[in-house]
Amino acid sequence: MIRLFEQHQVRQVKELDGMWEVTVEESLGRQIPGQQNLEGRKYSMPVPGCLEQHPDFLNFRGRVSYSRKFYLAHSGSVRLEFKGVSHTGDVWLDGKKIAHHYNAFTPFSTTVTHLEQGEHEIKVLVDNSFGEHSALHIPNDYYTYGGITRPVLLENIYDVYIKGIHFTPYKAGQLWKARVEISVRNLSSQCASFDLTASLDSVQMTREAVSLEADSETTLVFDQEFPNVLPWSHKSPQLYFLNAVLSINGVPVDDLIERVGFRTVETVDGKLLLNGEPVFLKGFNRHEDYADFGCAIPLQLMVKDMDLMQDMGVNAVRTCHYPNDERFLDLCDERGILVWEENHARGFTLKEMLNPHFEAQCRDCIQEMIENHYNHPGIVIWGILNECASETEEGRKMYAEQYAQIKGLDQSRPTTSATCRHFTDICLDLPDIVSFNMYSGWYEDVDPKKRNEQEIDWIQKAGGAGKPIIVSEMGAAAIYGCRDRSHCKWSEERQADIIRENLEVYMNHQAITGVFIWQFADCRVTEEGGWFSTRARCHNNKGVVDEYRRPKLAYDTIKEMFLSAAQ
Repeated sequence: MIRLFEQHQVRQVKELDGMWEVTVEESLGRQIPGQQNLEGRKYSMPVPGCLEQHPDFLNFRGRVSYSRKFYLAHSGSVRLEFKGVSHTGDVWLDGKKIAHHYNAFTPFSTTVTHLEQGEHEIKVLVDNSFGEHSALHIPNDYYTYGGITRPVLLENIYDVYIKGIHFTPYKAGQLWKARVEISVRNLSSQCASFDLTASLDSVQMTREAVSLEADSETTLVFDQEFPNVLPWSHKSPQLYFLNAVLSINGVPVDDLIERVGFRTVETVDGKLLLNGEPVFLKGFNRHEDYADFGCAIPLQLMVKDMDLMQDMGVNAVRTCHYPNDERFLDLCDERGILVWEENHARGFTLKEMLNPHFEAQCRDCIQEMIENHYNHPGIVIWGILNECASETEEGRKMYAEQYAQIKGLDQSRPTTSATCRHFTDICLDLPDIVSFNMYSGWYEDVDPKKRNEQEIDWIQKAGGAGKPIIVSEMGAAAIYGCRDRSHCKWSEERQADIIRENLEVYMNHQAITGVFIWQFADCRVTEEGGWFSTRARCHNNKGVVDEYRRPKLAYDTIKEMFLSAAQ
């Protein structure tokens, strides 16, 4: 399933999920004892899926080629969309290269014109190797899987088609309005004339006889009142379908349906306001990682994650540390979960940020994240650069450029980044919200209340005065099933103790507007880069459930505290 709602009634869409042929081109990973050389070997593997699901690829690092055939019933133009390839993908159609993309966590698409009726072959060269070419996917505190990890679809499109929609709601007094931007692309070599109609809650918006030059694109803008709609919020997640139809000579030839909500997000006097009302974020950091499936998580297990988190009383989730699968974001929209989504960069030193590809790959990630996820009402914060070199002048320049890029794409949501550069960060004046990661009681045996007062005081003096403050990470590690009456570190008891002590401080401090526990579920980390030395089992074990979603003692502690809190 591509999305949780139908996006087309006119455009024909075919999902290319299923079994693909996989050939190993180059194997760079650590050889498992007794394993034969993988290069040249062929497999049949599922898409979506991770290579690591197969016993021959348990820690694969390298390049493989995916291929499959499809049948085109009618000649014409097609659009191919890949929701996620980890982490570099090069795409060929019938032996001709048609696309290149870097980053596992953002979708990409390409169009092909004049494709003949009949059988065609897609080949995707997938590379999950590390090196200078890959500035964002590096050995890290989470695992970079390999494969076509999210759905693939093939669309039959008319040469003039709807490329995308951006929906920006706002309030004019007591009246809801929205700016609706609809992009239309002409692939043909001739000028085209078309009509466009968009509808939402019985309100219609129309442009007739729009002229579009050959091989060009235009954006039609509607500024429209919607007198009868209800607002979207975490308490009442009201959603509406925005349906756009493109017609030529009176005949509908293309359409696009988006699901939207009416809500506003602001930061005022140190508070985060949703529809003008302050909200306190009670949330989890969540990686896309499941023991049996890697990052290619089926919808059923996304729903299970959501059920477990909501059972504990959350109203928010942070997509650490990359854009998430659209289906999970759809679930957040449906269930009223407030989302902090961020671009892809975690824990980078200045040396790593000076990689010659870093800035361009960050720009691409931000562009694709916002372009594709703009319409999700659940997303209320855009984040960047978790725990990067924000204490340096070179780093500050990059932070400023990324915040400016986001504001150039979307001014309707506030920005933030999670810092661990305590008392040295020189970027706190740049975002709309100041967020910090703090592990009092785990990495440092300090009093959470005293340490928090020091942090808040420093933030107010270092550029964060008057801004909302979020505790973006806090928590402790525990091995599932490790019980100890002395409450020693790595025990479930100690994890529950530390989380309780920290939540009691953060949830009762007037300057703090939200807290995200690190983390929802245990996740795999890379052995490379030395992560194994501080991560037992080669996992980050700070989840309150393990990688199979078995609850630890901290689960009930959080449930008690979150459910007893207001909002």
